[in-house]
Amino acid sequence: MNDATHPWLDAPLRTQLFIDGAWRASASGRRLPVVNPSNETLITEVDAGGEADVERAVRAAARAFAAWKQTSGAERGTLLRAVARGVEARRERLAALQSLNNGKPLAEAQMDVSDVVATFDYYASLADSLDTTSVAEVELPGADFRAWIRREPAGVAALIVPWNFPMVTTAWKLAPALAAGCTVVLKPSEVTPLPELELAAIIQEAGLPAGVLNVVTGTGAEVGARLAAHPLIAKVLFTGSTAVGTQVMKTAADTIKGVGLELGGKSSIIVFADADLDQAVDLVAGGGFFNTGQMCSATSRVLVERPLAEALLARLAQRAEELVFGDPFAPGVQMGPLANRMQYERVTRAIETGRAGGARLVAGGTLPPRPGYFVRPTVFTDVPDDSPLWRDEIFGPVLCVRPFDTEDEAVALTNDTPYGLVATVATRDSERGTRVAAALEAGVVWVNAPQVIFPQTSWGGYKQSSLGRELGPFGLAAYQEIKQVLRPA
Repeated sequence: MNDATHPWLDAPLRTQLFIDGAWRASASGRRLPVVNPSNETLITEVDAGGEADVERAVRAAARAFAAWKQTSGAERGTLLRAVARGVEARRERLAALQSLNNGKPLAEAQMDVSDVVATFDYYASLADSLDTTSVAEVELPGADFRAWIRREPAGVAALIVPWNFPMVTTAWKLAPALAAGCTVVLKPSEVTPLPELELAAIIQEAGLPAGVLNVVTGTGAEVGARLAAHPLIAKVLFTGSTAVGTQVMKTAADTIKGVGLELGGKSSIIVFADADLDQAVDLVAGGGFFNTGQMCSATSRVLVERPLAEALLARLAQRAEELVFGDPFAPGVQMGPLANRMQYERVTRAIETGRAGGARLVAGGTLPPRPGYFVRPTVFTDVPDDSPLWRDEIFGPVLCVRPFDTEDEAVALTNDTPYGLVATVATRDSERGTRVAAALEAGVVWVNAPQVIFPQTSWGGYKQSSLGRELGPFGLAAYQEIKQVLRPA
């Protein structure tokens, strides 16, 4: 039995492009391998889109936009709720696809499916409200004129999503785009296309008109870059590395299109001496080892006030050694493999470079003798300021622990990075928690809380971490244009 007939799956895998309401082979006939990161076996192959496929998809979306933008918010809300119910109905299959294709434990994959449902339901509600909020009169200082502000769909949106949270990052972009009245061309990661293709099938069954959603699988060079350059694309929304995001922005500049970027991070958790030690260990481990550390929000810098540093380091090392990693479908597994070989090689190289550069290894570091892209949860201390472990986003289960002496020092260390995505603060002093959260240069700060994200709030960061915001009303606004209409009273 190969992975394409895994017992958790109850139907054949989707492997073709979805363009103009139909499943189609790529124009070139080329295919891309999709690999199980747990054992390095081939799951299946998917069609590799190219220039001709991008052109078909963009033009289909452009044709569909004329009618889709005229639909009411209530109509779009009904369709988004139908998508949410469809995701619920296929919960087990979607979770299995996440675990099979990405390698995350099944329990984490189930959480991702719940996130997708919540996101579509939330934007269904916002879509409903557009019928009464998308046009608003503005109070003017005189009586000679009347003015209105209209919020209108921007046009065709290109969504380019990563491999670390398949479907979740897609839902965060796709649900508000559809709610706003935009049509979409989605490019999934070539590493994890299977959950996205299944989601497209669910959306098709929900009754979305042909051309409103198009999915083109393929490489960044063949698909992503062409979408960013296409003159009929009004908005391009990208989640991924800062280096690639920079190229997306440069390419989009040639046609002056709107750009939204969710990029890297090098985030900290600050643990004060008065923190609850058990809770602090949970927060540190969750912020560094969840999703095998493959999170732009990973709090991989652990700053702990000196009186608590020795105890926290010992407990964290113990937690790292006790974490159960392995096949994501196996009972009790808490951490799966890295999602692909390139990332595996990058993380293992960073660990070895850190050791050679003088950082002290406290836990992990060695590689288990088994197939798959597995890396032990790893903890370092005594990490030099100029070490890549301390400065660069590793995107793996690697933590650096450093003591601090004052609140100001902790804030300065946290802010000393070109990124500014998230931070966590652990303290029993609520006033200090509020004060430190206000001082941190980050788009999201959790105080004594795990990395819980609600679609009603916001997602995005300062500095090189983001351009724009996702989730909440900000996510919807990313797909809207503002028009002023003025006339004599």
